[in-house]
Amino acid sequence: MNISRGEQRVLHVLAKGGYIRHYFAPNGRIHLVECYTHDGLVLADCDLAIFARLRRKRLIESFESSPYRISRLGRQAVRPQLDNR
Repeated sequence: MNISRGEQRVLHVLAKGGYIRHYFAPNGRIHLVECYTHDGLVLADCDLAIFARLRRKRLIESFESSPYRISRLGRQAVRPQLDNR
């Protein structure tokens, strides 16, 4: 599966315990998303377009209106990332 660099970055944050909080517009559609790391920091690279692509590919999922987290398919699709310290 082809996953862009931005999608990979978001998936890595989610795989390490992060989540995506979504907000609804008055018409019932999602209009704003914020990706939080495990430490509570906001990832600036996550926007509505990346969120929509991850959801369309079923790499993230939400249960009972909870924040979006990485799915099993997303864990399999994410590539290893070296820890550059």
